[in-house]
Amino acid sequence: MNPPGPYFESAGLTPGLYIVATPIGNLGDLSPRAAATLARAAVIAAEDTRVTAKLLHHLGVRVPMLAYHDHSDDSVRRGLIARALVEPVALTSDAGTPLISDPGFKLVRDARAAGVNIVTLPGPCAAIAALTLSGLPTDRFLFAGFLPAKAGARTTAIAELASIRATLVLYESGPRLAASLAALAAGMGNREAAVAREISKRFEECVTGTLSDLAARYAEAAPRGEIVITIAPPGEAPPPDAETLDEALRTALSRTSLKSAVAEVSSALGLPRSDVYARALELKADAGA
Repeated sequence: MNPPGPYFESAGLTPGLYIVATPIGNLGDLSPRAAATLARAAVIAAEDTRVTAKLLHHLGVRVPMLAYHDHSDDSVRRGLIARALVEPVALTSDAGTPLISDPGFKLVRDARAAGVNIVTLPGPCAAIAALTLSGLPTDRFLFAGFLPAKAGARTTAIAELASIRATLVLYESGPRLAASLAALAAGMGNREAAVAREISKRFEECVTGTLSDLAARYAEAAPRGEIVITIAPPGEAPPPDAETLDEALRTALSRTSLKSAVAEVSSALGLPRSDVYARALELKADAGA
């Protein structure tokens, strides 16, 4: 039986899949709606049933649980979808918002295809929390999950991320932190960054500095806890040189009108249209001479 009281007051849940965000540290961050949903679900699909069991114990409720994680086979997913068609099924990760760096997206994708009613209950997310702590630009950001463990694959991944003009958000473990920071500094230059850990817990901290400084700080001893790295976007790209502009204009003018060529090149190179137009006229005059 669900416990009485206003904390759990809500209408009975209709059949469907309920994506429930759970605390990343402080249990007080669980919303009343999330608590009520967990208490009234017919079954909870948990990334780790032991972790979710602690949360249920805190709430004083008992709900059947079923493990659903990276190693679950397709039959588990099909079984959950079949149940969600006739009763409420809650989905939780170890901490934070399900589907963020966990396999929940496969369940949601297949459940939607099967006509299951899907409801999301917003709540804690370590990536977003770390971003707000970092003091880095938030108008555009990219969550990139974990870097590969092997050095070669990690270097390739960093090279792909280096040119993205957005704040980058990465998850990392304590033992790998210093090596990852050093690799990021080597591949991205000495950008501003932040390392946040133990978010919402007693020993929460967010350390800021350059990637090199942070790599040196954590080289001596690996920190404990869940860790999020945030990295500033690259600096402004240098303006294209005259040779690049001329080549782009000649190519564009060879296949389109002056007006269209100027619009195309100014947009591609990020240059004022008036400057591009003036240079295009010079090139046409030189070609006609």
